[in-house]
Amino acid sequence: MRAVACAAVALAVVTLTAATAPPDAGARSAADPAAVVREWNAIATDTVTAALGPRPSGQAAVWQGFVSVAVYNAVVGIEGGYTLYKWRERGPAGASSAAAAATAAHDVLLTYFPASRERLDTAYADSLAALPAGPARDRGVRYGKRAAARVVGLREGDGRFADVPFTASPAPGVWRPTPPAFQPFIDTWLARLRPLLLTSPRQFRPGGPPALSSAAYAADIRELKVMGARTGSGRTARQTETALFFGGNLVAQVQTAVRDHAARHRLGIARTARLFAAVNASAADAVVTAWDAKLHYAFWRPVTAIRLAGTDGNPATTPDPAWEPLLPTPPHPDYIAGHTTVAAAVTRALTGVLGTSRIDLDVPSEITGTTRYYRTADDFNQDVVDARVWAGVHSRTADIDGRRAGTRLAAWALDHYFRPVAGHGTRG
Repeated sequence: MRAVACAAVALAVVTLTAATAPPDAGARSAADPAAVVREWNAIATDTVTAALGPRPSGQAAVWQGFVSVAVYNAVVGIEGGYTLYKWRERGPAGASSAAAAATAAHDVLLTYFPASRERLDTAYADSLAALPAGPARDRGVRYGKRAAARVVGLREGDGRFADVPFTASPAPGVWRPTPPAFQPFIDTWLARLRPLLLTSPRQFRPGGPPALSSAAYAADIRELKVMGARTGSGRTARQTETALFFGGNLVAQVQTAVRDHAARHRLGIARTARLFAAVNASAADAVVTAWDAKLHYAFWRPVTAIRLAGTDGNPATTPDPAWEPLLPTPPHPDYIAGHTTVAAAVTRALTGVLGTSRIDLDVPSEITGTTRYYRTADDFNQDVVDARVWAGVHSRTADIDGRRAGTRLAAWALDHYFRPVAGHGTRG
């Protein structure tokens, strides 16, 4: 376990992005048109990962959200059954929804990641070659292009990469760069990004961290000092493995698990597209919600709070200047936790779309090299909450409030988007 922990310290700087296995070209089949949606989700994950590298940010969820809603429109506009995402243009009769899905994903990715053109064009040619040539494929291609253009147009001027300064001065309770790299607050623009579904970044902003003088704050610090320490912790081997398991690429873990779920349950193309759109658009807005709270409250991280506990004015906390967390601290504030906000949004989207609390997910971890089975959303969310405490990178309050915000925002989103159309079936 000590060896695994050391390896994880090197890897865990990647907090929300990761490489995935290459898509399985053999999965494409006329008998399984939904395979094209799963395949292009994997291509999107690899494309985003290659562009971002080991960037400890929630950006990956945003790009997945863009791709997924474009694919959703391209498929549902042809297959029917669900309301379109901010669009009214239905697809032509007899068009290939598989061709439309591949085209929409390809065009959105190419717009935002032009350096990946060669790989994207090759994958796109393979996708089209697996479909029967003819008018249906051609009509699907044309409609997929319009679906992609619609999403790209909607996202113009949305605040991406805007200069959003972090101006808070260091003080007790206030975030500042953390060891060992002492990086500045990364991707502050995410806090001001126009959401995909919500009305504003602050729509589900939680009430804030506990006061430094409070018993709740002291309880958070005491738990972190014991359970989140790199050495001499009170964790069991299973608890350490849980911390490591969720110590890296949550967005990529989710993509792999949802692809597997859709394939095992033989979801048709429209249901698969809807599942990814609901999950990834909710995850994108969860990132925006988390970053909004991080920028607004600017609450210090556990490593700072524990080392500087002598300055917090709380007699129930004591400083430990040498304390280190199990995993490296990502370069953004504690409150609220991005991992738990995204995890809760994902699971609420899943349960809403599937109509059951059973999420039935096989979730992999590139850090531990293991896969865990999660039957219910509650089990998954509890492990993510605990993992971030046991990793020493988040207070339990930041985790729980993030979980609550993610659940609320996804429930609201599903009340407004990706809804079934009454009286209309779906061919996929």
